[in-house]
Amino acid sequence: MNSWTRLAVVATAALGLTSAGVAAAAQDYAPITIGPEKVKQLCEQRAPKVEERITRLTTRINGGVDVHGSTAWLRAQAQKARDAGNTARAERLDRRLERRDGQVAKLADAQRRVDEFQAAHCGVK
Repeated sequence: MNSWTRLAVVATAALGLTSAGVAAAAQDYAPITIGPEKVKQLCEQRAPKVEERITRLTTRINGGVDVHGSTAWLRAQAQKARDAGNTARAERLDRRLERRDGQVAKLADAQRRVDEFQAAHCGVK
């Protein structure tokens, strides 16, 4: 057996042992706890930034035809591409529009989770 083959065998065995260790550790699940200073940082710094980003993205997605990237803007651009005979661009824009509609639900869920965290840990209702 040459040195490359031995190395491959040893690496495979090591990965197998590591995977078994990870699987065993996953069975001993314990909830993650964070200290009060980390909670304070999350409440004062991270949560407001996340809320601001959620608001900004939701406003953009729900914006009018003049807001670049909004669903109305995407519809108008797709129609403009169809009218110009550029069906490939229109189809790409339609796919973006479909994904964009799903983002609103994800953003609403993220806002709900931030609100729940703040209510439970930050004293915000």
